[in-house]
Amino acid sequence: MESRTAEIDALCRDFLLIGSIEDLDDVNAFVLSLAKHGFNIADSNSANYVKGRLQKLHEISEVEKDAIHSMPNSWREREALRKFESARDSLRNSLPEIISQSETEMVKARMLFEEKARQMGLDLRIPAVSGRLHALFDLQISLDEDIAASNPKSARRTRVIRLLQHGAVHLAPSERRTLDRLERNIEGFEQLAEAILEKSGGEYSEAQQTLVIRFLEKKGYDVNNPELRPRVVAAAGVIGAEMGHISPSEIPKLAPGIKVSDKEVDSIITDLKRLAEQFKTETVEDVDHDSELAESVADASDRVNKIRSKIDGVDELLARLKLSNN
Repeated sequence: MESRTAEIDALCRDFLLIGSIEDLDDVNAFVLSLAKHGFNIADSNSANYVKGRLQKLHEISEVEKDAIHSMPNSWREREALRKFESARDSLRNSLPEIISQSETEMVKARMLFEEKARQMGLDLRIPAVSGRLHALFDLQISLDEDIAASNPKSARRTRVIRLLQHGAVHLAPSERRTLDRLERNIEGFEQLAEAILEKSGGEYSEAQQTLVIRFLEKKGYDVNNPELRPRVVAAAGVIGAEMGHISPSEIPKLAPGIKVSDKEVDSIITDLKRLAEQFKTETVEDVDHDSELAESVADASDRVNKIRSKIDGVDELLARLKLSNN
């Protein structure tokens, strides 16, 4: 844990942007989330270490906030601030490359940004300097997010990704990996859809949809299956519509479908067939018994109970379909 303190501190700063150490549920959820970063949080000593760093970073951030808005308290601090201000533009200009290197992982980007500052000779032990450095990072990231949100291209990609990933939690791991790979290469997917629609003169029929799937298969994307094909075809249609190649009404619709596996479908169909046969047998028996006017009321009651149990079986199957669809 101590060998990865810099990473833990970056994660803690990310938490403190919106989280509060007073919210114990929030803190515990944050600590548990570190398991996905490779930390053994199941060990109580590790969890306590992270909580201790979180408390320490909270105190440091409070000191940094005060230091940002106060005058230097020493000659060393004044000179360190002058050095930071001289390096501010270079630091800001380096952020796009740093974010690119970190593959948009903000915690990793923050660590690289700190390392860049140290390489430039900035003393991050001084709260007034470290506070300004992290404030610059947070401000730039916030501005980048605002710019991206107002960028038509980014907005379009967000809609396409949302369509691709809709309900992905119900998919198999291999299918989710394929969607994640498509999301990472969304620019290439856009270029493919645009090229096909331009070549077709703005037509997006079954032939063009098949081309989209075939080209992706050639690139190693396993998308030609009942779950992914409709998503990919519809997503390509959204790209085409927003680029003006087709009208919105020509975007293929995603059928809601029933989220059950092939085995579950086979099982349900088998049960339905079995019930149908039982109803058929019961109906024949009814005809035979109806001819016997002397049939007892007790026998009739037994038949009613049998039919009711079969209806209950149908209700159970319908409930299974409903739950699977949800």
